[in-house]
Amino acid sequence: MQGGDDQADDAAEGAGGRAMEMMNEDPGALVPELALLGAAVLGLLAGSWLPRHRQWLVAALAGVACVVGIIATAVVYTRPAETVFGSYAIDATTNATRLIVLVATLLAVCASVDAARGQRRETEYWVLLLLGALGSVLMAGATDLLLLFAAFLLASIPLYALVGWSATSTGTEGAMKYYLSGAFAGVTMITGVTLLYAAGRVTAYEPLRENLTAIAAGGRSIPALAAVGLVAVLAGLAFKAGAVPAQFWVPDVSDGAPAPVAGIVTTIPKIGALVATYRLLTQAIPEQTIDWPLLAAILAAASMTLGNLAAFFQTSVQRLLGYSAISQVGYVLMAAAVATRTPQAGPALLLYLAAYAITNLGAFAVAAAVTTPGGPARTLDDYRGLSRRRPALAAALVVCLLGLVGTPPTAVFLGKLTVFTAAIDGGMVWLTVLAVLNTVASLFYYLRWIAPLFAAEHHDQDATEHHSAPRHWASAGAISAAAATLILGIGGGLLTGLLTNTL
Repeated sequence: MQGGDDQADDAAEGAGGRAMEMMNEDPGALVPELALLGAAVLGLLAGSWLPRHRQWLVAALAGVACVVGIIATAVVYTRPAETVFGSYAIDATTNATRLIVLVATLLAVCASVDAARGQRRETEYWVLLLLGALGSVLMAGATDLLLLFAAFLLASIPLYALVGWSATSTGTEGAMKYYLSGAFAGVTMITGVTLLYAAGRVTAYEPLRENLTAIAAGGRSIPALAAVGLVAVLAGLAFKAGAVPAQFWVPDVSDGAPAPVAGIVTTIPKIGALVATYRLLTQAIPEQTIDWPLLAAILAAASMTLGNLAAFFQTSVQRLLGYSAISQVGYVLMAAAVATRTPQAGPALLLYLAAYAITNLGAFAVAAAVTTPGGPARTLDDYRGLSRRRPALAAALVVCLLGLVGTPPTAVFLGKLTVFTAAIDGGMVWLTVLAVLNTVASLFYYLRWIAPLFAAEHHDQDATEHHSAPRHWASAGAISAAAATLILGIGGGLLTGLLTNTL
C-alpha cells in the first residue's frame, strides 16, 4: 500500500513539474474573457451616474464586448493549444465554446433590449448577463477542479439575481427556487471536489487522471471514493445544464422569469456546463476505473425522456420551453457518453450546442416579442392567429420550434444527426433508438404551439398589438435566430469542418 502511495506521489510531482514548464501567464490570451469582465465592470461604474434614459449605452457596451470577443477568438482560433495560469486551457474546444457563448450572449442582448429599456435596474441587467456568460466560458476551459467550481459560482450567482431582476412575484419565486437549488448543488459539487482530491491528491485534471490510474493499478479501493466524488461533481454540473437529477428548477424559473431571462438561463450556462462535463470526463477520470460512460448514458436517457413527457400537456409556452430545455440536454449528453469511443463525439457535442443555443434563444425571443392586452403572451391560446397579425414572427417561431424537434434543414437536425451517428459509432445503439423515439414524441407538443398560429383569432385580439409598445428588438432577434438556424442547417458542413479537431 505504501508503494501505491509513493507511485501516486511521484506521478503527481512529475505532472506538476510539466505543468509548471508549460504554464503561460500572458493575459493577452484571455482577450474574450477580459472583454466580458471589462464591460461588466465599466458598465456597472457607468450605470451609477448615467441618467435612466441613457442607460442603453451599457447595453451597447455589452454588445461591443461580445463583438470584440468574437473577433479575438476568430484571430486565435487555429493557434496551438496552450494552458494559461496552469489551470485554464485555450484550445479549439475553448475557442469554439467562446464563439457559441458570445454569439448567444449577443442574441440575448438583442432579445432583452425591449424588456430592459428604461427600467431603473437596466444597468444591472446587462452586468449580470455579462458575468454569467463569463462564468460559462470559464467552466468550459477549466482544467482544474478548483477553477471549475469558481466558474460554476460565477455562472450561477449573477443569474440568481437576473431571474429576480423584474421584481415580480413570479420572478421572485423563481429566483428563490433557483437560488436554493443552486446552493444545494454547490455544496454537493464542492463535496465532490473534496472527495476527488482525497482520492487523487491533486485537483488538476491530467495529474488526477494519472494518479487514479496508478492507484487502481495497485489494487487499492480509492477509485470507489473517486466515483462518489465524480457523481457529486456531475450533480453540480447537471444543475447548471438543467439535466436530471437537478432539473427541478428549470420549469419554474422558465415560467416565472421574463422571457429573455428565461432564454438566458436555459441556454448560456448550459453551454459551459456541458463542455465542462465532457472535458472533466475525458481528461480527469479514467474510464477503466470508473464506468462513467454508463452513468452519462443513464443521465441522457432520463433527461430526454422526462423532459419530453412533462412537456406534453403544458399550456404555458415558457414552461413548455423549460421542459424542452431539459430534454435537449439529454441529446447532448449522448455525446459525452461516447466521448472516448469515437472521434465524432466532440464535434457533435459542440455542433449541437451551437445549434441549440441559437434556436432556443430564438423561440424565447418570440415569446418576448408577442404581447397581449394584459402583457406578454403566456399561453398557447395567446398565439392564436399570429400568422395573420405578425407573419414574420410566426414564421420565425415555426422555424425555431421545428428546429428544436430536429427537422431538416435546421441546424438542430444537423446536430442531432451528428450526435446520433457518434452514439451508434460508440456502441450506444440502445440510447440512439431511445433518442429517436423521444424526437418523434416531442413533435406532439411543439405542434400544439404551432397549430394556434394559423387558427382564427378571437374577437378581442384584433387590437392586441396596440395595447403595448411594439418590441422591435425582440422581433429582430427572433427573426435573426430563425435565419441563422436555417443557414447553419444548410451550410453546416463548413461549421462541422471547423469543429473536427476539437475535444
